[in-house]
Amino acid sequence: MAHRTLISPKPHIGDVRDPNSLYNHMRAYLQWREERQFRPQTVSRDEDNLRYFITWCDERGLARPQEITRPILERYQRYLFLYRKSDKHPLSVSTQRSRVTSISSYFTWLAKQNHVLYNPASDLDMPRMGQRLPKHILSIKEIETILALPDLGTGLGVRDKAMLETLYSTGMRRSELLHLSVFSLDYERGSVMIRQGKGNKDRLIPIGERALQWIAKYRDDVRGDLATSASGETLFLTQSGDMLTTGRLSGLVRDYIEKADINKTGSCHLFRHSMATMMLENGADIRFIQAMLGHVSIATTQLYTHVNIRKLKDIHNATHPGRVIAAEPHSHTSEHGSQKSASTALLNLLLQEAEHDSNDEQDD
Repeated sequence: MAHRTLISPKPHIGDVRDPNSLYNHMRAYLQWREERQFRPQTVSRDEDNLRYFITWCDERGLARPQEITRPILERYQRYLFLYRKSDKHPLSVSTQRSRVTSISSYFTWLAKQNHVLYNPASDLDMPRMGQRLPKHILSIKEIETILALPDLGTGLGVRDKAMLETLYSTGMRRSELLHLSVFSLDYERGSVMIRQGKGNKDRLIPIGERALQWIAKYRDDVRGDLATSASGETLFLTQSGDMLTTGRLSGLVRDYIEKADINKTGSCHLFRHSMATMMLENGADIRFIQAMLGHVSIATTQLYTHVNIRKLKDIHNATHPGRVIAAEPHSHTSEHGSQKSASTALLNLLLQEAEHDSNDEQDD
């Protein structure tokens, strides 16, 4: 099967005739990544990041990997730091890190393949991510306002309602929502299986009764009218029976948030971040939030342990704002210094995820 980059409509960079050019090595590298089952989004982001770098090199007469030294990479880092977009804003720290990380992985591969004698990107100093809290978090009232907006008199409105309820109930990533199948839900046990999430890992997480009810209504009353022979098992479909793209889903959710007139901006990740924040505030242990979100570990903490789905379901029922919260606190609600530190780390990690999502949707 041909690799995507080999048939990419994107223009060539540099001397295509030179088999040892940065560009031709990039094509081989991306094919290697794809053959080893890296996520398509990751391969695509690497290609975009490497194209930025190779174009920069080409403008300076640098054509081959052997010509790239550590000082040159440090010059590129400074270029990224000083770069201003069309709106006069600098690149975010997350974008800068993403660009450099792709280059580092590329040169690690080049060194292992003996295309260069050493890796000039080894031990590069990466831009530091500050410990920031998100600018916008939705309140329960604001979320309910958004959830009330889809037109339930139309099939697509019912679909949108089911998708929004799922994002709110589970905090799953937008790509995970799009790849749900009709067989992903266990309505009796109140759980959803996410296949091949980030890192190509499966996970089983709880989902609330209200979300399940709307999914069932969409499945029974709407999906059959949208599905075609090519739809397969994909749960949420477009009007033409296709899987939604990440950009289309993000735009759809963003439009609902704007229509809610709550003076806040965001898209799918706003539900993910808000759910995690609310469950933390309601006393959920950081380990359970990790399991819900699909984070194997959180930087600066060593708190991850295996979480049983039944216990996770109990915690979800007790702390998710979509359910009635018990008046008496549970034994797991005491939050010591380590829990607070871990909570801050988790929220900061979610903020980095949101920035990566934004980077994927727009050309910096």
